[in-house]
Amino acid sequence: MTQEEKYMKAAMREAKKAYALDEVPIGCVIVQNDKIIARGYNRRNTEGNTLAHAELTAIKKASKKTGDWRLEDCTMYVTLEPCQMCAGAIVQSRMKKVVIASMNPKAGCAGSVLNLLQMAEFNHQVEIERGVLEEQCSAMLSGFFRELREKKKRNAEPEKPM
Repeated sequence: MTQEEKYMKAAMREAKKAYALDEVPIGCVIVQNDKIIARGYNRRNTEGNTLAHAELTAIKKASKKTGDWRLEDCTMYVTLEPCQMCAGAIVQSRMKKVVIASMNPKAGCAGSVLNLLQMAEFNHQVEIERGVLEEQCSAMLSGFFRELREKKKRNAEPEKPM
């Protein structure tokens, strides 16, 4: 198992915590000096907060742990390509690198819709590695959305008379 796979598996464990809460299963860890210093998972519905994304939670914890908003020597591992909000926060944090499992063609901002992490116009660009444990993370996301559709379908069906 590579280092990237080891840390992505840790991010997947975080995503499973979100899944258990009926949240979109997105997980994230931040690594510094070959040690996980922060973890996060999606909690938007649980907290009723747009900002409760895995990446933002992990960045906040990493900054607290290091005592600095600059995370220049850190690498983030995330199960789904960051959205525009999270990509902006990653650039602002000066993260060195982001390792992504699954890409997000509808809202991803690390190469799918936009690539905010590597815009030459910004004062910081982030190294990106894509596709680490992509199949496993994609399967988890697909399974979650399939179950969600089935629940909605069951709830929409009228009750049969007795």
